[in-house]
Amino acid sequence: MKLNLKKIAVITLILFCVLLAVFFAKAYIDGKFNSVETLQEYINSFGIFAPIVLTIVQAAQVVVPILPGFLGCAVGAVLFGSVGGFLCNYIGISLGSIIAFILAKKFGIALVQRIFPKDKYEKYSNWVGKSKSYVMLLFWGMVLPLFPDDFFCYFSGLTKMSLKKFIIIVAVGKPWCILAYSLVFSKI
Repeated sequence: MKLNLKKIAVITLILFCVLLAVFFAKAYIDGKFNSVETLQEYINSFGIFAPIVLTIVQAAQVVVPILPGFLGCAVGAVLFGSVGGFLCNYIGISLGSIIAFILAKKFGIALVQRIFPKDKYEKYSNWVGKSKSYVMLLFWGMVLPLFPDDFFCYFSGLTKMSLKKFIIIVAVGKPWCILAYSLVFSKI
């Protein structure tokens, strides 16, 4: 029985999330966090491992787009504050975006069509195909919240856009939305 790359990635991500959920459920039962402050103390007790896990999860949620990225942004801001949450989220989402772009460059349309529903692929490919300024569309997609930027990271890999240009767009456009989430959710 042959499993495809998407199924393996989804299963791995789900198992990782289940393990994290079990880990946090046990900590909750043990009374490790009864408030945001005690939760932060508990998470900070793991040292550098805690922000590394968040950064990896944020990269993975772009590569395997199951969860919306703003959830991780909210978690990062609550756990690590506006600056720490911003850094983990920005680094993770940027790395995931670059990985998605590279995967699409390497494996082409077949990969993108396996990851995203056919109707979504056709809708956006027609829309983008008619756009005279895809670069500006991509940039604003990085800046604005709730834009399907995970898809556009993959889709950009199918275009003639260079990796360098894509990295610049992500580096300049992505921080604004993440910063807004970090500031809003760090007040919780």
